[in-house]
Amino acid sequence: MTRKAVQREAERKEQKMRNIILIVDDIEMNRAILSHAFKKDSDEKLEAENRKDSYEILEAENGQEALELIKEKEKEIAAILLDVVMPVMDGFGLLQYMKENQLGQEIPVFLITADASPENMQKGFDYGVKDIIQKPFVPHFIRQRINGVIELYTTQERLKETVEHQAAIIEAKVEEVSKVSRSVIEILALAIEFRSGETGLHVQNIHDLTKSLLKRLREKKFPDCSFTDEEIELIATASMLHDVGKIAVPDHILNKPGRLTAEEFQIMKQHSLTGAQMLERMTGIQENPVFSYAYDICRHHHERWDGSGYPDGLKGNENSISAQVVALADVFDALTHKRCYKPAFSKEEAVRMIVNGECGAFNPLLIEAFLDIQEQI
Repeated sequence: MTRKAVQREAERKEQKMRNIILIVDDIEMNRAILSHAFKKDSDEKLEAENRKDSYEILEAENGQEALELIKEKEKEIAAILLDVVMPVMDGFGLLQYMKENQLGQEIPVFLITADASPENMQKGFDYGVKDIIQKPFVPHFIRQRINGVIELYTTQERLKETVEHQAAIIEAKVEEVSKVSRSVIEILALAIEFRSGETGLHVQNIHDLTKSLLKRLREKKFPDCSFTDEEIELIATASMLHDVGKIAVPDHILNKPGRLTAEEFQIMKQHSLTGAQMLERMTGIQENPVFSYAYDICRHHHERWDGSGYPDGLKGNENSISAQVVALADVFDALTHKRCYKPAFSKEEAVRMIVNGECGAFNPLLIEAFLDIQEQI
């Protein structure tokens, strides 16, 4: 399970059962009557232990005392029976504080008052009370009314816990599948890299540089680049498959130490289309969120800003920003590492060549973002 899922599960297990009724009234007799209706009486202890409507009782003489108890016992209180007119802090004052500070919002509150005027009733319901019970009351009936609401709240809370628990399990499974998918992508990409005599660092470098560029573009509020962190990670993962089509390029062309002939270059150029076609034919990958990015990047990472690239001759923003970013990352990493057909250039020289358009034209705003992060590379 993920750390977040484990934390949720721990919180769910540690949460105490709500088994306290808080009675808030400045008149001792009223508190005694309500207390007797709900608490586990010593005279009927055995029977009370088996009754689900028996509770531990806490009492408060005013809203301020009640507030301290709510802060201390919030997760254990099943209901609050609240008088309106009290010294220090009245019932409405307590309700206002609770609402403004998001305190005890999962605890049902019942107003027990002699003044059940329309104004007070409206005010109480505006503060979120669940019921208003007028004094004098019959203990048996008040217990029935309050127990019904408590039972509903308890059921809702248990259902919420169950849903959160299941969500945590699903989240853990999704993360596990995501890790497996990432591993498969890495293995496939590395197989292509090793076949062309490279160390395998290329795909990881492309992943990292793609991620850095996309984050910088987002910071600069680049058009069509308001990606979430999750989307950026998906694009970076998809970038590792940019050259998967090279698996169909013959070895004598893929590893040729010298310059390719025009015919050989035409064969090499086919790898972008071949890679996209391979992804289309892979059963089940269309349902993976990486697929659409991977297909686009595979097909279009050799397009150029001025339309001189291949295979579709896309110009300007006809090409997606994700494919544009991977194109730049691919060129930079290829320049700064030794290949069978060329030596490695220094980072400074590679940057100069890209800025001067010696490796094809790139989006000027993308170049600007690239220059912003070059010190981090």
